[in-house]
Amino acid sequence: MRKGRKHLLLTLLMVAMVLVLLLITLWKTLPQWLPVVAKHWLPPETQLSISSSPSWSDGELILPGVRYLAQDCLLADVQNVRLNKPMTGWNLQLDALNIDTACLSKLPASEGGGALSLPDIQKQLPFGQVHIAHLNVTPWQQYAGDLQVINDGKTQTLHYTGAALSFDAALDNQQQLVINTLSLMPPGGDEPLRLAGKLTLPVALDTLPAEGELHGEVHTSLVPLPVAVSLNWQEKSGLLSLTEQGQSQPLVNLPWQLGDKQIQILQGQWRWPYAAQPLSGALNLTLNNWSDKLDQTTLSGRLNVLTQGHNGKGNAVLTLGPGRVGLLDSDISFQLTGQANLPQISLSASFPGTLNGSVLNPLIALHSGALLRAWGKPTPTLSLHDARWPLAGVKLSAKGVSGPLQAIVRASDAYWGPFQLHLNGKAQDFWPDKGAWDFNYWGNGQLPPLKGRWDLAGKGSWHDTLITLTQLSAGFNRLSYGLVNVDAPRLTLTQPLTWQRPVPARYEHSQPDPVPDFNGALKLVAQKVSLENGGYLPPAELSLAFKGDSPMNIALNGQLEALPIGPIKLNGRWDGERLRGQGWWPKQDLTAFQSLLSPDLNIKLRGGSFYAQSAFSAARGQGFVAGGHWVVKNGSMWLKDGDLSGLDFSLSYRLKNQKWQFGIKSPVSLRIGELNNLFQMQNITAELQGSYPWSEASPLRLTHVGVDALLGHISLSALRLPQHDPAVLKLQKIDLSALFTALKPKQMAMSGRVNGELPLYVDNPKWLIHDGWIANDGGLTLRLDPQFAAAMAGDNVANRLVIQLLQYLEIHRSYAKVSLDNLGELTMAAQIFGVNNTEGKQREIHLNYTHQENIYQLWRSLRFGDNLQEWLQQQLSASPASASANKDNELRKEQ
Repeated sequence: MRKGRKHLLLTLLMVAMVLVLLLITLWKTLPQWLPVVAKHWLPPETQLSISSSPSWSDGELILPGVRYLAQDCLLADVQNVRLNKPMTGWNLQLDALNIDTACLSKLPASEGGGALSLPDIQKQLPFGQVHIAHLNVTPWQQYAGDLQVINDGKTQTLHYTGAALSFDAALDNQQQLVINTLSLMPPGGDEPLRLAGKLTLPVALDTLPAEGELHGEVHTSLVPLPVAVSLNWQEKSGLLSLTEQGQSQPLVNLPWQLGDKQIQILQGQWRWPYAAQPLSGALNLTLNNWSDKLDQTTLSGRLNVLTQGHNGKGNAVLTLGPGRVGLLDSDISFQLTGQANLPQISLSASFPGTLNGSVLNPLIALHSGALLRAWGKPTPTLSLHDARWPLAGVKLSAKGVSGPLQAIVRASDAYWGPFQLHLNGKAQDFWPDKGAWDFNYWGNGQLPPLKGRWDLAGKGSWHDTLITLTQLSAGFNRLSYGLVNVDAPRLTLTQPLTWQRPVPARYEHSQPDPVPDFNGALKLVAQKVSLENGGYLPPAELSLAFKGDSPMNIALNGQLEALPIGPIKLNGRWDGERLRGQGWWPKQDLTAFQSLLSPDLNIKLRGGSFYAQSAFSAARGQGFVAGGHWVVKNGSMWLKDGDLSGLDFSLSYRLKNQKWQFGIKSPVSLRIGELNNLFQMQNITAELQGSYPWSEASPLRLTHVGVDALLGHISLSALRLPQHDPAVLKLQKIDLSALFTALKPKQMAMSGRVNGELPLYVDNPKWLIHDGWIANDGGLTLRLDPQFAAAMAGDNVANRLVIQLLQYLEIHRSYAKVSLDNLGELTMAAQIFGVNNTEGKQREIHLNYTHQENIYQLWRSLRFGDNLQEWLQQQLSASPASASANKDNELRKEQ
């Protein structure tokens, strides 16, 4: 007996050991056998995967990771599962639960069965709580958060906390769902949508709640005040409305009703008073078979928009379906046609297309014939004649725009002139600053401010936040501004233009955000720069490099070169409204500027140096403004009839609105050592200050004008333009012998010195010189050439007598009044008192002499002696008896 008991005990012990070993083996091999066993209860083509064996610690079951796959798609991924049972009930905690909704399409179709009962589910739920530290559902990752569900047997409480979604709700055993708070941030929004309310859930989960009420508030920058959201329903009808705080008329009013497998919105109304003009319209929408499988629901509807603008009333209609709408797969055709008239522009659209994919993340494809047009006057100065966007083949999704992107724009600006631009490119998942877009562009137009026509062509791309122009060629037939004409300038890139834009806050990057940057280099080449005076600048090249953080904030560096002139160093800044800069012209030989002088001047530069500095500014409405100074040192040149040397010239200036202002702080200074032109002139000085063209408010003043010439001095008193008082040209001790030596008349000679004052007028309606005078300064002597005298005397006794008196004349006193009108007519009335010392006799002579001649012809000939000879011959032959009748040696002769 004892032996049998002992054998039984040994057997039981061995069985226990086997069971323990079996349990240990099953526990350790759970990741291998549990998925196989679970497969009998899981839907076909799905499987469960456990990363490693579970563990037990301090009364807690720990499972590191569980994955649930539908075919080859990871539907759910659970990390670090912990289960324990304290006194309050079961406690299930998950560090993370990731669900990919794209894998739902991999699940097999469910077989028919009885509807789920909400009370049954509530009764089967164990006491305790479920806590998911991070719940993430793709593709709505922005709504990830922390979820906690607590069941005390009477109420199920839900708490959810996330950056874009949070709520607090409770469900009791009478199927009353109370939403205490719900905050939802819409995609792309800046203010969350907040809701609260209560509703009675149906017993069967495949039906809608019998009644309910939800209310909330939306804050958005699009609407000045908060918007109240209200949703009410009773049995099979209800109303959704959105109303701005303090308003009685809702922004959206959508009455809806339920039918047999159908939801309808009938005669819904909406309005939007916050646009440039009020918008309004109606909405009708029908969902059929909504209670069947999600992929069997069909949708059809109609939405219209009413507008009124510069082109009258407009109506645009969007027609939807009928088509299939589903959570994962949709196929809805649509057609948008009509016209929208805004206050300044009109839009015309024809968009045939389809909507595919998930209704929550659709793909919109536009078909052949899709076109958007616009015309009108967007701004007071810009007229949009026609803008076209052909959109056939374009696809639009949450990722961006894909397909061909084209645009054709014809417009004109009141200031910049008419233009036409073309754009042709291809995009891939492109939004501004996200995705890729490669494009070509070209165009042409006119530029009235510069009197030229332009053309443009190039290539570029926009990849994420980086915009690049790889090719650019822009040219003009000519440019004309003020006194300058530029022939065939052309602008090209010498270094690609790149703009690294700042990353928008709505985009997240795993890498550090790039620093905003804008840089590139270009070259402007002109065949010839012609000046209004007839001079020109040789073929010129302007090179510029620019760098900044955006096109509206860049620094410029470069140089202008037109050999042998230059280079001129340039730098500046563009702030989006105004271009500012400076230029430095290094010291160089004055002869390099020969081409800038008009050929009509007949001036040949031969020596000296030049340097300059200038600051400039340009902006729309302001035009071009410049200021600086030019300096010439020790300049010398050949003139048409002489030469010039010792030229020192210092010019400070300002140019604005094609108006020059000279001598900003100190007058423009001119000093010339010597000028040889007909006769020698030394120590020439002049100072200039004021505006050109001049005006009463902005006069021009010429001062300190003086020159040493003809062994005397010539000066000009201050000349103001516009002129109120005459400027006096003063002659001091001018030597007539030096003057006659310069003029080289063969018929006569004079010696002695004269003084004079000639009142000079510039803008007098009649006079250039009026009531001026010239008088002797000491004795004067007049000598006639003997042959000239004999020829004039001839055989006429009276002529011989007059010529004898004038052949050698010592003048003691002379005084002449001089006037010159605008037509060049010179009038001179002279009184001469002298003595004739010939043949041993002294005969006093009183001569009243009046002379009238066109000074322009006189200066052209520069032969005063021949003119005087001709005058004497005419006068003597016209009055032969006048000399013999005057035996007291007084001769009077008038013309």
